[in-house]
Amino acid sequence: MKTALRWAIYIPLFAIPFLSLIVFGSPLLPTFYFPFITGKGFLFRILVEVAVTAYVLLAVLDKKYRPQFSWTFVLYSAFAVWMLIADLLAENPHKALWSNFERMDGFVTLIHLYGFFLVAGTVLTVDKLWRKWWLTFLSAVSLVLFYALLQVGGGLAIHQGSTRVDATLGNAAYLAAYLLFAIAVSLWQALESKGAMRYTLFALTAVEVFILFATATRGAILGLVGAAILGAGLWVLESKQKARKSAGIVLGVLLVLVAGFFALKDTSFIKNDPVLGRIASISLNDGSTRFAIWDIAWQGFLERPVFGWGQEGFNYVFNSHYNPALYAQEQWFDRAHDVFLDWLIAGGLPALLLFLALLGSAVFTLYRGGASKAERVMLTSALAAYAFQSIFVFDNLFTYIPLAALLACAHAAAARPIKKLEALPEPKGVNATTPIVVVGAIAGLLIVWFVNVPAMATAGTLIKALTPQQDLSKNLALFKEAVGNNSFATQEVREQILSFATAVVQSNASNELKNEFAVYGIDQMNQELQRAPKDARLHMQQAIAYRSFGAIPNAANEFETALSLSPNKVSLFIEYGVTAWTGGNTAVADQAFTKAYSLAPQFPQLAAYVAAGRIVTGKTQEGEKFLLDAYGTTAVNSDILIASYYETKQYAKMIGPLEQKIKEDGGSAVARFSLAQVYALNGRYAEAKAQVEMAIKDHPEAAAQGAGLLQQLGIK
Repeated sequence: MKTALRWAIYIPLFAIPFLSLIVFGSPLLPTFYFPFITGKGFLFRILVEVAVTAYVLLAVLDKKYRPQFSWTFVLYSAFAVWMLIADLLAENPHKALWSNFERMDGFVTLIHLYGFFLVAGTVLTVDKLWRKWWLTFLSAVSLVLFYALLQVGGGLAIHQGSTRVDATLGNAAYLAAYLLFAIAVSLWQALESKGAMRYTLFALTAVEVFILFATATRGAILGLVGAAILGAGLWVLESKQKARKSAGIVLGVLLVLVAGFFALKDTSFIKNDPVLGRIASISLNDGSTRFAIWDIAWQGFLERPVFGWGQEGFNYVFNSHYNPALYAQEQWFDRAHDVFLDWLIAGGLPALLLFLALLGSAVFTLYRGGASKAERVMLTSALAAYAFQSIFVFDNLFTYIPLAALLACAHAAAARPIKKLEALPEPKGVNATTPIVVVGAIAGLLIVWFVNVPAMATAGTLIKALTPQQDLSKNLALFKEAVGNNSFATQEVREQILSFATAVVQSNASNELKNEFAVYGIDQMNQELQRAPKDARLHMQQAIAYRSFGAIPNAANEFETALSLSPNKVSLFIEYGVTAWTGGNTAVADQAFTKAYSLAPQFPQLAAYVAAGRIVTGKTQEGEKFLLDAYGTTAVNSDILIASYYETKQYAKMIGPLEQKIKEDGGSAVARFSLAQVYALNGRYAEAKAQVEMAIKDHPEAAAQGAGLLQQLGIK
């Protein structure tokens, strides 16, 4: 029985490193929503659940597998308990506990990582399998590197559509953070190997470093350099004469390379290299967006310093303390892009202190326990690199897993038995039919089912629902099926339902189907808003849907609620103004546009909205003054400005903005056709015809549309 349980633990533990290769939607695997994220997350949870179930039974049967004491274990346990409390007290407890498809984070992932830490830290230690596990981890890394090398060589596409390789993780920053751990582990294992294995691992390290640079992730690259200097320094301090000399040479070379880089950072060689130039371009000005987000996070911490906002709670902080200077950036940040601030927001000051203490305890334990010099130095350097790059990014599953494994190693280096657990009796004569085994197996299966199966079904069904079917009623049925699974990801499902419904209403579908989609979409979002009434983003989505469906008063109400939750959100004032204008309330539109501009006058595009607001309220001269102040001209390429002139029948004033639009977009057929119509409105038929002819010449595929427009305008 014990042998079977050990294998039920070994198989999941040794399979986990290969999850980095999993992409749902690739050959042999079904397509899931967020294919790079969800599949890895679900499989990790299932593997951990199987391992923990077997481990609990094994620990009952054999006392040597029972949890042991170390300060790393105590702090990790305290951290998990505190985060459970913080998540239960969160602004949105459901999301704090379960997260969503996009992140696959939340307390559910945290407790699975804790389970992985506990099982690995015990079983791999007792059975002396740590080296084999880390070599397995490096085997998986090798396969990820092979994929990345194919991307570098052009054999495989880069998923982000840039030159920054992302391999099977789908994100260059995720890959870079993963490789920081891999580099430390491969060096550690190389230093503890001999012969061909040692040189193979050194070669692997070189490839890891190359691919890390190919990700062009500045925080990770700087973290690597800093960790290399730290590691060389620690090696100097811990080594005897000969090894100290070699380490000193390495340290000296590293320092010279760093100094040389900064001395030459303005040369064409550095500037023209996509990776080196990206590193050399780092400045405080580049960090203005991040600094603004960090300030928002700090304000959120001051508001709830003890328990925080729960995991996945940063969006509430971002909205309520929004800085209008971020108008040109991503509108809905859900992370502080700093691991330490993210924990400060998620669980308050206690969470951050526990997290820092956990990292510190790992270093302390490595040096006070039985770890070898190579293990101490390399894993300490890995923690340092992780900590540095964590200042600029947020965690993901493949920083969580190696970090948890590293913490388990630190725990194992200093673990000692807990007498009370050791004193518990070991049941005898246990087999597969013994009640304790049967109950344990059933409990494990139920956990696997309820935690994963409904959500996995939803992730697959949602992709099908988003794929347009010949009969759109099939899409509606699939959306209803996705909701009916009652998974943790209903928010994402409902957001997609509403977005799809908006598209259907604007299509040529039957009125009956349009109405069915609209009613269902609104109803589903209302249900989500009952669970998350303070989520400004959800209110905005509901408002935009109402506006698309022609329910302007309802849309206005939702925008007003969103603005009460995020009173400095420039984009919300813009959308609110557009809604008021659509409903014929131009005075309110003017007020909303003016408020948006007053919050962020440094953005000239907002001046165009103010100008439009003034124009539709009969104050054209005043509105054009805003354009002159912001642009130095009234010929501004702005759809809202063009619409305001059209609505007030100032057709001649539409010409300048449309001519500017043609200059800026390279003379698209749409822009030229629009200008042709305006020329015709002003009686300039020859110029209208010329615009249509130019559009047809540059865009032959638009010939039929152009001919139809000429006929419509009565031009031969």
